[in-house]
Amino acid sequence: MSVHPSAQVHPAAIIEPGAGIDAGCVIGPFAVVGRHVRLGEGCELRSHAVVTGRTTLGPGCVVYSFACVGEEPQDLKYRGEPTRLVVGARCRIREGATLNTGTEGGGGITRVGDDCMFMTGSHVGHDTIVGNRVILANQAALGGHCVLADDVIVGGLSGIHQFVRVGRGAIIGAVTMVSHDVMPFALVQGPRGRVDGLNLIGLKRRGVSRGEIAALRAAYDRLASGPGVLAERARTLRDETDSDHVREMVEFILADTDRSFLAPQ
Repeated sequence: MSVHPSAQVHPAAIIEPGAGIDAGCVIGPFAVVGRHVRLGEGCELRSHAVVTGRTTLGPGCVVYSFACVGEEPQDLKYRGEPTRLVVGARCRIREGATLNTGTEGGGGITRVGDDCMFMTGSHVGHDTIVGNRVILANQAALGGHCVLADDVIVGGLSGIHQFVRVGRGAIIGAVTMVSHDVMPFALVQGPRGRVDGLNLIGLKRRGVSRGEIAALRAAYDRLASGPGVLAERARTLRDETDSDHVREMVEFILADTDRSFLAPQ
């Protein structure tokens, strides 16, 4: 066990032999830190938080009461392989949230970026890749093998089906089931998930220029109602556009995927 002298560990906390706790960490009462866990500088575990498995938390993360981080994947094929969970810096993992390690068949690692927020009762499934500044609202769940790019927001009580990709800057409304890939900057809502325009508020908040937003809106209209199937429209746009955001959108659509797309309407 390696606990930095500056770390504050409550006497009622359980730190298993082999754990690594960096400078400035604060471990509250009845928190549990497993023997393969590494806590980066300044991490905080509130009372009754559990961090277990082969898990690494980046600097400044906070794990709130009754969250369970790094537990075994919910996959019947899992047989105890030494898979991992890696969480970036400054993430907030709120009460009752669960983040699982990977599986051998899925690459062996679940990875979370920096500055993410996982609200109460949210779930990150095995082998999922989560980008930076992603927000999962209360009770939102990601199935295994999902890929969420940077700046995605998933509304409360929503579910993302396994193997689904969600592009950068997309927003999923509350109480929505998403079973198909979501292109970047899209707004998805409705019980079975439909693309209902662009995440214009998110684009404006991130300082995207009016010219780029106008190009995205024009591209969205062409993807929704142009000639040919969606892939043909995307290839045409790729050849014609000089917008970085539009190019990102169409490259996402044209990439290999195990799922079909939510088509613009």
